[in-house]
Amino acid sequence: MRKIVVHLTLSLDGCFEGPDHDLSWHLVDEELHAHFNAELATDSAFLEGRVTYQLMEAFWPTADQDPDAPPTVREFAGIWRAVPKIVFSRTLQAVGPNASLRAEVDPDEIRALKEQPGGDMTLGGVDLVGTFRRLDLIDEYRLYVAPVVLGRGRRLFETGDEPTHLELVEHRRFGNGVVLLRYAVRRPRSVAWAPWGSNPQPAD
Repeated sequence: MRKIVVHLTLSLDGCFEGPDHDLSWHLVDEELHAHFNAELATDSAFLEGRVTYQLMEAFWPTADQDPDAPPTVREFAGIWRAVPKIVFSRTLQAVGPNASLRAEVDPDEIRALKEQPGGDMTLGGVDLVGTFRRLDLIDEYRLYVAPVVLGRGRRLFETGDEPTHLELVEHRRFGNGVVLLRYAVRRPRSVAWAPWGSNPQPAD
């Protein structure tokens, strides 16, 4: 069964971008980029919102044609072209090579995709992450926490109807100070009784 994985860089205060879409605080050096490439090269699909897809498609298809591009950039250009992409947008009329377009998220279709064999599917685009979270379609979060507090910006988790219970399954510190926190989504089968009117907790 394939997992749907959120793969995002965050500030310590939970922002994925600063004011005016600022990403200059992202600390992607050669070590971290090589790690990203190794993780994403095994994916069976990239699931993208319109904004994320257009940003990626504007740069990565030809990034390896720059003779000055570092090896990790050239490598990911090939990964981007090779991995199939599903783009969710109500405004786009067409998408580029190796990509297909959906006007909306069909939970039954996504669950059927998850049942197929193959590598994981990485989810990109914060609005799309919110939709997938609301529909309980996300299986794992790979959050790369940069050592910076932005103070203001757009946060990954703004609202939610229900809590999402997580289990930390991996953590790693990179040389530039970025920390990977990898969480699996827990889907409890029952709710344990909680005394004195406190909130019930998921049963193990």
